[in-house]
Amino acid sequence: VSHRQKEGLMQKMTILCTGKLKEKFYLDAVAEYVKRLSRFCKLEIIELPEERLPENPSPAQIEAALSKEADAVRAKLPNGCLVIAMCVEGRERSSEELARYLADSAAQSASHIVFLIGSSFGMHESLKRQAALRLSMSPMTFPHHLLRVMLLEQIYRAYQINAGSRYHK
Repeated sequence: VSHRQKEGLMQKMTILCTGKLKEKFYLDAVAEYVKRLSRFCKLEIIELPEERLPENPSPAQIEAALSKEADAVRAKLPNGCLVIAMCVEGRERSSEELARYLADSAAQSASHIVFLIGSSFGMHESLKRQAALRLSMSPMTFPHHLLRVMLLEQIYRAYQINAGSRYHK
């Protein structure tokens, strides 16, 4: 199998985030995992702008902002992709379970997996309903920018587990 043919068989992975990463230490960590993952998948990170909200937004203002963000996310979703929504009320999975889920998805010809990360106010309910899986990292609350780094590390770990490497102990 030539390198070019292998490229064509590589699973596509997209991290679709609302909000821009600015902190250098997060950017450096993301860049490191993007580099590591390039051996396993075609990874794309898409950042969409977060809606501006007043200092103490009302529930209605938050709902309107999340709805607009959801529309922007939907406009970027590729046809036929498998959507995984990162949300606190999602199901927690171990690294091994996530690795198995990704491997099973690939086996069932899910050639493109999209992970959704919401804004600092979360993610609109309609997007969560659209997802094949709602995934939670922890019942703890994390900054959504840190979540991006954690998610990339877990995707990398999943590929390592599935490859039988010693990275995962």
